[in-house]
Amino acid sequence: MTRLVVDDLAKRHGETPVFEHVSMTVQPGEFVAVVGESGMGKSTLLNCMAALDHWDSGRIAVDGTDLGSLDDTQRALWRRRAVGFVFQAFHVLPHLDVAQNVALPLMLLGETRAAIDVRVQAMLGAVGLGDLGARLPQQLSGGQLQRVAIARALVHRPALLLADEPTGNLDPRTAASVMDVLVGEARTHGASLVLVTHSHAAAQRADRVLRLHARGVSAA
Repeated sequence: MTRLVVDDLAKRHGETPVFEHVSMTVQPGEFVAVVGESGMGKSTLLNCMAALDHWDSGRIAVDGTDLGSLDDTQRALWRRRAVGFVFQAFHVLPHLDVAQNVALPLMLLGETRAAIDVRVQAMLGAVGLGDLGARLPQQLSGGQLQRVAIARALVHRPALLLADEPTGNLDPRTAASVMDVLVGEARTHGASLVLVTHSHAAAQRADRVLRLHARGVSAA
């Protein structure tokens, strides 16, 4: 169970502020949705939470560990162990089949082949893709690809799950189904979930909704 604290965070592109004075706390197991106008830096904020992007001032801490104090190698090892990231554009590898894509986090953690096979098959079953492990990504629909991305993000049971517009490219019915999987699996494994979205329907699923604006965040 993970507690995420963002304290007075600021990010700039050159001299232009992306956002300033962003402070928020995500409690263990909590689901927080972040909404806001396009260009407000929602995806950038999520990338900062994953220590994929650098920020200019302020602090991000996970369970008391200041991510800003870690070097790039330490950040990568932390992400590998503790973070699951669901990208809007899926980011599945086209030359690997579905099962191999989902297995990647476990391989990086050095799990045994037998343990990987069991966990991957269970995860594919949980997201409704139990019979599609041998297919290549180009043989799947957009909704199926997003399920692959969710399975990959969850397969190592991360304590922190970050999702960037996971339903942005999907029709309403498929989007609702993908959200069912994402929220259900996060709840099952007690992951803290931060979701960036433009979707009112997706945000309604959250325990709490925050609006990002240029000078911070506020309750939506």
